Amino acid sequence: MARKTLFALIVIGAALSASAADARHHRTPREDNLGLYSYNQPVVQRTDFVFEVADPGPGLPIAERARLRAWFTSLGLGYGDRIAVEALDRDDPARADVARIAAEYGMLLSDTAPLVPGRPEPGAIRIIVSRSIAHVPGCPFYDTSQGPSRTPVNYGCAVNSNLAAMIADPNDLVLGQAGSVVGDPATAAKAVKVYRDATPTGSNGLQAASTKGN
Repeated sequence: MARKTLFALIVIGAALSASAADARHHRTPREDNLGLYSYNQPVVQRTDFVFEVADPGPGLPIAERARLRAWFTSLGLGYGDRIAVEALDRDDPARADVARIAAEYGMLLSDTAPLVPGRPEPGAIRIIVSRSIAHVPGCPFYDTSQGPSRTPVNYGCAVNSNLAAMIADPNDLVLGQAGSVVGDPATAAKAVKVYRDATPTGSNGLQAASTKGN
């Protein structure tokens, strides 16, 4: 009986230790947000749309080009989308046809294509459109039980949600944009020069004004 009781106590103790460790690992935002950072951050999700067109060569037939235009139109192709042609050289006639159609929508082809499952049918090529969206999960989050020494979990929800909604290319939230490696001092000083060369607004005196009505 004593052995069973001891075994039961060991099992209970192990369960309580695991629960405590799990609670420490999965803390609620109310316990973790002790600084001034924003707990809820934008999350970027990418979706790859795949479309196959027949490529008897050289180049795409007229009917296939019309199908591709209709697909681009149905997707609402726009800034931030990435278009790629899978496994074709840059000088391939079919890739050139896809590039010309993409240019009609103001888009350029990416140099590399994302990895997507499956393979195209024989005699066909795959066009992949990658689209990313950004959102802030868990916002708004109102919790009135937080103490005065903790930053509210809802802090930053409005700013981050608006940023995620307004950014033109959500991928910029992940990678940003690479700046130029060469700095031009003339460009940097252009605004200062315009300000210094401008004629002061009061150099010609004050305009005559009357307080009388019409």
